[in-house]
Amino acid sequence: MCSPWVLREYAVLADGERGAVVDPEGRIVWLCAPRWHSDAVFSALIGGGGYFGVEPVDRWHVWGGYYEDGTLIRVSRWVTADSVVECRDALAMPGSVDRLVLLRRMRVERGEARLRLSLDPRPGFGADRVRDPRLEGDLWAADAGGLRLRLLGAHRAAWNPESGLRGEFRLREGEHHDLVLELAQRGGTAALDPERLWKDTEDAWRRSVPDCSTLAAPRDARHAYAVLRGLTSSSGGMAAAATTSLPERANTGRNYDYRFAWLRDQSYAGLAVAAHGPHDLLDTAVRFTAERILADGEGLHPAYAVDGGRVPGERGLPLPGYPGGNDRIGNDAAEQFQLDAFGEALQLFAAAAHHDRLTSDAERAVTVAVDAVERNWRRPDAGLWELDERWWTQSRLSVVSGLRRAAEVLPGRSGQRCAELAETVFAETRRRCLRPDGRWRRSADDDGPEAALLTPLARGCLAPDDPSGEITRRFIEEKLAEDGYLYRFTHPGIPLGEAEGAFLLCGFTMALATDHLGDRATALRWFERTRAACGPSGLFAEEYDVRQRQLRGNLPQSFVHALLLECAVRLNDASTLPG
Repeated sequence: MCSPWVLREYAVLADGERGAVVDPEGRIVWLCAPRWHSDAVFSALIGGGGYFGVEPVDRWHVWGGYYEDGTLIRVSRWVTADSVVECRDALAMPGSVDRLVLLRRMRVERGEARLRLSLDPRPGFGADRVRDPRLEGDLWAADAGGLRLRLLGAHRAAWNPESGLRGEFRLREGEHHDLVLELAQRGGTAALDPERLWKDTEDAWRRSVPDCSTLAAPRDARHAYAVLRGLTSSSGGMAAAATTSLPERANTGRNYDYRFAWLRDQSYAGLAVAAHGPHDLLDTAVRFTAERILADGEGLHPAYAVDGGRVPGERGLPLPGYPGGNDRIGNDAAEQFQLDAFGEALQLFAAAAHHDRLTSDAERAVTVAVDAVERNWRRPDAGLWELDERWWTQSRLSVVSGLRRAAEVLPGRSGQRCAELAETVFAETRRRCLRPDGRWRRSADDDGPEAALLTPLARGCLAPDDPSGEITRRFIEEKLAEDGYLYRFTHPGIPLGEAEGAFLLCGFTMALATDHLGDRATALRWFERTRAACGPSGLFAEEYDVRQRQLRGNLPQSFVHALLLECAVRLNDASTLPG
């Protein structure tokens, strides 16, 4: 059993089709195979069985690590009393839907070190064991819950029926040793050549992640893009996070499965990428979103599997869970009606059109989305936070933003129709949701503060001379900000920070909204404070416990990284920096 670490100490590997979580001691403690939403083969992270460890035998050591620039290649680093050891980890790129390859290269930078290998696959979230482990030449092979397992680089290790593969090896200064783990749906026949696999992986990352040197916080922006790339499947869907069931708040039941593609999140990512340039992830977001809208029309689901399939309903797992949490797979929110998904999709399509990247399918999807909005905008919906169905203001204003952006790029009557519908929705939303003092309500029947309103403010939904934008922004800041971080909304009778953590998406949208309203200096303060809420790996979860300075929830949270990237693009004018 692997002892758990606080969430900020974990790093994530990803190749678009699945993700692995590695702890500071060099153990892969989470990996679903063959895809994001498949059962886990390593599930020690959430109290199941299964992990893959490489670590110094000398327990008297300290750890560290870093990502190689513009990649999700992770280097773990251990300093012992008389040696320095690094372990370079990656999921091989380009990723394949039915085959994953995990690369691990150990190297001694100084001195001499003994390293311990532990491989204990437990398919089915720890319920099963591998079958028929055998040594085939220099490869270990086994059957792992319907997958074929092969491991290169451990032919001197021994397989124990209870604890899996165990072994040790010694490296001198300058020497390295490769381990290559393959899990495939069919029997593997390709040679597991570490040199070629590493070169292909490095080349794939080099092609995938653009230069961000001109942006605000260029290293963080480039890392954010790498995270988004790592979470995006070849079939188009972008996983909201690599994990399931990491608690947002201890022992409150708020544990969810985020290994699926939310169309809203995908639109946020596409908009962030479009702000920087017409990169591949913009095309991917447009393709996946258009396909879902064309397939389901007004019956659009908020979330899908990354291959476009349906998200299964939520069910529990008989595991202890990460401390403070309980394990769940599937997500019932996929069956909700979330009106703002149409608005965000329309903004995405408009951004693609500005780059001349709007496909014929996406053009048809625009018409379908506008039809769906026209028939459904009066309906209560679950909103951005997936709560009870109400007349949420943010949902309507997001639709208004999307329709107006679509009107700018569609020709003739189609554009006019979008413009007219936008004004119809806006007029009724203004009538029902704008207070006499100029502040926007949270919903038609709720006057409380709501950080979700910052999203349409950031997107320019309101005219520059409309005072309601700044009035609303200031109210949100007054009621929901604490120590430079922002919460979603108030919970009656519970102080901020006790009901839930600060929402990092909200901090970045506050930066964008503040900048849009003309206050660059304050926007930069929000940006800098919010981007500090990550762990040593530079990864963001959904929430941040301000008092304890801890991450909360699944990681890495795609929409947080997307908004960081967008902020870095829009706040990159150094001539306006304070001081």
